[in-house]
Amino acid sequence: MLGRPKSDFWKVGLIPARAEDLLVPQTLAGLAGKITWLPDTGPWRYLADPFGIKRGDAIHIFVEAFDYRTKHGFIERHELGPDLQWRGKAIALERPFHLSYPFLIEQEDEVFMVPESHKASEIALYRARAFPDDWVRETVLLPDIAGAEASLIYHQQRWWMFFAIVGPGARDQRELHVAFAERLTGPWKTHPQNPVLVDIAGARPGGTPFVGLDGCVHLPVQDCIQTYGGGLRFLRFTLLTPSYVACEHLPVSLTGNLASAEYPDGLHTFAECGDFTLIDVKRISRSHGRRLINLQRRLLSLVGSKNR
Repeated sequence: MLGRPKSDFWKVGLIPARAEDLLVPQTLAGLAGKITWLPDTGPWRYLADPFGIKRGDAIHIFVEAFDYRTKHGFIERHELGPDLQWRGKAIALERPFHLSYPFLIEQEDEVFMVPESHKASEIALYRARAFPDDWVRETVLLPDIAGAEASLIYHQQRWWMFFAIVGPGARDQRELHVAFAERLTGPWKTHPQNPVLVDIAGARPGGTPFVGLDGCVHLPVQDCIQTYGGGLRFLRFTLLTPSYVACEHLPVSLTGNLASAEYPDGLHTFAECGDFTLIDVKRISRSHGRRLINLQRRLLSLVGSKNR
């Protein structure tokens, strides 16, 4: 007898605390009742990978919107008012290929996005021509790389990019790669030490890099040892130069059950948003309905190919 297929469902929350205050798990657990969650998406859909920007009286939260019926993701924007009430949503960026992880960068008066687009075999930079919903493809930062979860920071007169590479054997869940550049638009160079870390328990990026009180860059990374995105840990880079990288894990682990009893099975994004922090949490569903969804998708694909 066939077992029930496993499906991951994520939801996005806004925590009323700065990122550095949440490095103690008890703090996250204590704020669980004060998290503002984005609305439910309906059956067989989820929202994940949140990144946010505050503009005027609004908080704009950009997420991956995924539908199992199409197995396609795009970037959706949700807006919260000053009272954190949900104001609505809009499509911010959609392409023929899958998009997720809309990493945001504010530079002077402009806003940029580096979404995951590994199915296009590139890490590309998009610019908000008219914020928040009009984006243009500015340039390719790293071509011919199936990059995932690219997370950027400007530190010590250089731009640094932390990313994973999608490949066989869940390579993207166990390898951390680094690139660097003098300007955001490049040219970018991949680090000669890549992969700088191989560890399924904490290598794939999972949010906004930040500089700690010790002056070192800290990077949220995903613990995938039990399940994809099962929890978050933090890497501290004790040395970060174009020729050598040294890093170590902090004794901190954040898991979904700290924030939500209904979504206890994962937590894989941790993103700064001013005085707030964005996270996503996961529940694992095992339902025969997933098998029907997969069958319907294949039939629609078959009909579409015959009509072309």
